[in-house]
Amino acid sequence: MKILVLNGSPKGENSVTLQTVRYLEKKFPAHSFEVLHVGQRIKSIEKDFSKAEEALNNAELLLFSYPVYTFLVPSQLHRFIELVKEHGVDVSGRYAAQITTSLHFYDVTAHRFIRDNCDDLGLLYLGGLSADMEDLLKPEGRRQAEDFFRHLMWRVERGIAERPLYPVQKEQKPFVPAPVNGSVQPSKERSGRRIAIVADLQSDALRDMVERFTAVTAADTVLVNLREFPFAGGCLGCFHCAADGTCVYRDGFDTFLRERIQSADAIVYAFSVRDHSMGSRMKLFDDRQFCNGHRTVTMGKPVGYLIDGALDAEPNLRMLIESRAEVGGNCLAGIATNERDPAAEIEALSETLGYAIETHYQPPKNFYGVGGMKVFRDLIYQMRGLMKEDHRFYKAHGFYDFPQKRKGRIAGMYLVGAMMRSKKIQKKIGGKMTEGMLLPYKKALEKAEKE
Repeated sequence: MKILVLNGSPKGENSVTLQTVRYLEKKFPAHSFEVLHVGQRIKSIEKDFSKAEEALNNAELLLFSYPVYTFLVPSQLHRFIELVKEHGVDVSGRYAAQITTSLHFYDVTAHRFIRDNCDDLGLLYLGGLSADMEDLLKPEGRRQAEDFFRHLMWRVERGIAERPLYPVQKEQKPFVPAPVNGSVQPSKERSGRRIAIVADLQSDALRDMVERFTAVTAADTVLVNLREFPFAGGCLGCFHCAADGTCVYRDGFDTFLRERIQSADAIVYAFSVRDHSMGSRMKLFDDRQFCNGHRTVTMGKPVGYLIDGALDAEPNLRMLIESRAEVGGNCLAGIATNERDPAAEIEALSETLGYAIETHYQPPKNFYGVGGMKVFRDLIYQMRGLMKEDHRFYKAHGFYDFPQKRKGRIAGMYLVGAMMRSKKIQKKIGGKMTEGMLLPYKKALEKAEKE
């Protein structure tokens, strides 16, 4: 089978993910593997798409290979997918699969993004392998990679692909945004606060939403149009920012980020839904904040979203937005779209952001935030020799809450376990065990009553 590997890593041949592909190439010599370094060569591919198009036309199976960057694929691979659609390349009826490396930190949102776009392109999606960074170095990891590939070929032989997640429509109806109508009643009193609006302004509809928000909010606003910033390139995954806190690029992004965005009292992200996400430009901005994904330097800062597009039809994007706020320790004040009544939603977002700024409100974390931070907690602790800035941040904020350190609780559970296994004690206690468990809570309630 002719397999085209779309290597989304900016590191090219030095990609850790690509090593799994190279391993499979050696183990299954009956199949041909052609590698297209779309992550490393995205700028040249933008200038001349002909060679990429030829490779796509000759392939029988497209294998997306990439490291997971901030919840999704690297911005360079994101841009390549945009180019495939812009050039109208017909890959329908071909097979597709993906291989990623990560710490399983939101690999689900990355895999879903690729699958959704495979459905758009009419590709027959077969599944994905989400590997840890060091899996290929272990016998179990190598066996899993081989089993995954055999399963792919088994499905190809029988023509068994995943069912598309959305109904396939012969004629895609374009999204028509609801107009931002209604009178504008700007706040009479300015709060003295400042909100940074980070926007990828590609549509008039989104501009209307940004203008409406600016008019109704009580805070001063600064508009940061990402289309105007001269990015030197996408994140290279070089870990330079993790070692000393600065980016290897010298395009001024570090200063731009600190002075224009992070210094604000709140941040509003504004974009148009494109290819089931926020678009490659906004993704490039996200990726260049790689270290901030670990250090959560905007922790405690409220965030909101202005979205032009059908967010209701994008469950993965909504999950990504919620998870991003949870992991970052940000109060998600709201998401205003132009699907139904944008004026009312923008008003609600403005008011909720104002409340969160003034009260410093932080909603309780759920699994998105707790689970995500525990993944990074373990990573940073193991790599603290390299990721010194991250390690310093985690120590300062008490993130190293390893369960093995809670020796008192562990000893207590041994004691409870021994009691539960004793028939004499069980007979004596009877059903009073649950009552005993409630004693600390009763004390908390009594304390609250006295306060």
